[in-house]
Amino acid sequence: MALDRAIVELYDEYTHKPLDRRVFFNRLLTLAGSAAAAEAALALLEPNYAQAQQVAADDARITAQRLDVTADGVALKGYLVAPRTAGRRGGVLVIHENRGLNPHIEDVTRRMALAGFTALGLDFLTPLGGTPADPDEARNLFPRLPAEDVIRQGRAALKLLASRPDGTGKTGAIGFCWGGGVVNDLAVAVPDLAAGVVFYGRSPQLASVPQIKARLLIQHAARDTRLVQALPDYEAALKAAGIRYEAIVYPDVDHAFLNDTSAERYNAATARQAWERSVAFLAAETGAV
Repeated sequence: MALDRAIVELYDEYTHKPLDRRVFFNRLLTLAGSAAAAEAALALLEPNYAQAQQVAADDARITAQRLDVTADGVALKGYLVAPRTAGRRGGVLVIHENRGLNPHIEDVTRRMALAGFTALGLDFLTPLGGTPADPDEARNLFPRLPAEDVIRQGRAALKLLASRPDGTGKTGAIGFCWGGGVVNDLAVAVPDLAAGVVFYGRSPQLASVPQIKARLLIQHAARDTRLVQALPDYEAALKAAGIRYEAIVYPDVDHAFLNDTSAERYNAATARQAWERSVAFLAAETGAV
């Protein structure tokens, strides 16, 4: 049974403003009508990593390792996954939501490797000690993360992927929510980025749009009104600057529709369509030498 829209929107406010959990739960109690109903709603909204895993960590088709290196003077930590098949392939930086490098994003990184890329799920919270286990603690760290640290990490990670001997030298980035906004920022800051896939992420500063060299695929949810309302201005800036892009607003879906750890917001059909579109887009832009 679908949840009341007010409950879904309250959860979105909780994850993005963010609200204190106690304030959130008190408001949820009022909307749900009882503690039991509130807990049932949370079960549909909050992440369930174990049930949503699509690719096992020990899948024989991939190789996976923890990355802990310094590149261009920048400390990088993350999860590096590649297919076992031989040949040169594009590198894709996978950028997490405002919960950090959690099991869901690691699973997405494995999916990207199975699609034929060397994929790096980078932990952008590394300057603050890395992603904590508690997702609320992780969320609360993001306001303390300097924008320049984010760009430095992303730039260094993309350069690392591009320099791999098994790579084509071309890189893409795919990001979700907070990470989608970072993809836009990296497109502005890193001229060598070949392709950026934005899942429900904020636009960059519009004045900086002419600096973009990458081709962009921007994907939003129709019910995500805050971002959808900002899209026309971003599109106008992209068109004025002659940037190659495609923007898609999927009907009747919520923010985070690709995140299969949240039963209420996940939409399997749209997620499949958007994922296949993303893979084809990244392959076209990074796969050829």
